[in-house]
Amino acid sequence: MAANALFAAALVIGLSLFFAVVKAEDPYRFFEWNVTYGDIWPLGVRQQGILINGQFPGPDIHSVTNDNIIINVFNSLDEPFLLSWNGIQQRRNSFVDGVYGTTCPIPPGKNYTYILQMKDQIGSFYYFPSLGFHKAAGGFGGIRILSRPRIPVPFPDPAGDYTVLIGDWYKANHTDLKAQLDSGRKLPLPDGILINGRSSGATLNVEQGKTYRLRISNVGLQGSLNFRIQNHKMKVIEVEGIHTLQTTFSSLDVHVGQSYSVLVTADQPPRDYYVVVSSRFTSNITTTTGILRYSNSAGGVSGPIPGGPTIQIDWSLNQARAIRTNLTASGPRPNPQGSYHYGMINTTRTVRLASSAGQVNGKQRYAVNSVSFNPPDTPLKLADYFKIDGVFRTGSIQYQPTGGGIYLDTSVMQVDYRTFVEIIFENSEDIVQSWHIDGYSFWVVGMDGGQWTPDSRNEYNLRDAVARYTVQVYPSSWTAILIALDNVGMWNVRSEFWARQYLGQQFYLRVYTPSTSLRDEYPVPKNALLCGRASGRRTRPL
Repeated sequence: MAANALFAAALVIGLSLFFAVVKAEDPYRFFEWNVTYGDIWPLGVRQQGILINGQFPGPDIHSVTNDNIIINVFNSLDEPFLLSWNGIQQRRNSFVDGVYGTTCPIPPGKNYTYILQMKDQIGSFYYFPSLGFHKAAGGFGGIRILSRPRIPVPFPDPAGDYTVLIGDWYKANHTDLKAQLDSGRKLPLPDGILINGRSSGATLNVEQGKTYRLRISNVGLQGSLNFRIQNHKMKVIEVEGIHTLQTTFSSLDVHVGQSYSVLVTADQPPRDYYVVVSSRFTSNITTTTGILRYSNSAGGVSGPIPGGPTIQIDWSLNQARAIRTNLTASGPRPNPQGSYHYGMINTTRTVRLASSAGQVNGKQRYAVNSVSFNPPDTPLKLADYFKIDGVFRTGSIQYQPTGGGIYLDTSVMQVDYRTFVEIIFENSEDIVQSWHIDGYSFWVVGMDGGQWTPDSRNEYNLRDAVARYTVQVYPSSWTAILIALDNVGMWNVRSEFWARQYLGQQFYLRVYTPSTSLRDEYPVPKNALLCGRASGRRTRPL
């Protein structure tokens, strides 16, 4: 550890000088994290949790647009470990995206320094462990990116700013859950729901008459959740980096992988109120509660726990359609968010992605366009960069559903840099699905029941659709997105249902250009870990 610490200190000094010279206008922030196992009791039984600096959940990352974030991570586990940054776009730098298709894991007892830039982003995000089933043990935390001081935001500064991490949870250790999946079995339904790592008693402190920002992220493993506060309204102001029209709701559906910012005003008589999170679209409703506590509270929570929607699809669909972009607000730069007229751009390709579930060699698998992702022995991005043959082939997943049975392959779909693409997520199953694309945000232009057809484009919102990085697809339904492929790299497209992702419901989008210019993509980082068939290769000079 001492040698690693010396190396880290030298790297920090070098990076300080580098950024001071090259990126003097962009501040940098340094973090040092130690990842360990520790006992946790979120559902009242002892479990082996993954802690960061002894914390469960892990520490928040606070930053400002364009900040350079330097995180030195020591892996004190007895197995490889890897962190990913949900919604951080890693512009021109998929090498540090933190999923196995792009980044080598940190070996046990070693450290690695992530070098990230919050390039042209604002809003609410989170980080999580992406290897195996580590996500079921913790290791996640919130990320907030504030606007630069001179960039106005479309609401007054709140009196406080809270990270609220919600998610379903199992009593079993992550190793046991992974073993079930490896044996070919499905997982049971989760055992409970957590708010900031607790199944009860999580508290948000407020003062009467003041307004607070809550950054709500669903960091769970599979479940759509509904969030509400007894007797209080929530005004949605930001969704995954986009300022929205300020629509008020009494409860909010947050699908797995998604993040929202809401404003809540403490405008009720001073006492304690229930903060409620409950499962959606399940036959048995699971509920957990926290507390909104007024500083001058005259008493504890009372009355029945406020009910919310349960299995109503139409209610959730209508809420999703009501969330629109605020076209007059600035984003990361001082220009209106609506100045990019996505609805007036011709698409160059339509990609239809159909999910499926089934058995392969007697074991449960999940697929996209019939391909169930088979992890390679070398991260795809490193194989691409070093031109290592035999790791993957483009065209290993089709642009349209095949209608055939599930089979295994290391699926990579190639698309060209600076094209504008329509993607249709198709869900023929009876569950609500959730899909994420690394490296990008995309416009959610349409969603409806039934089968998508070209005529469905008549329903698209081509003016003020919200742009986000995770989107739900309702049962027997479709969701359409438009995406400007302006970020070269190898990007993970995955189901946010973590068991489905683990068992193959993912692939990689290779956004390709023959250019080798630094304007298009950075070279492999100097300090990149090299593994698999990339071991022994040389990275670039700093």
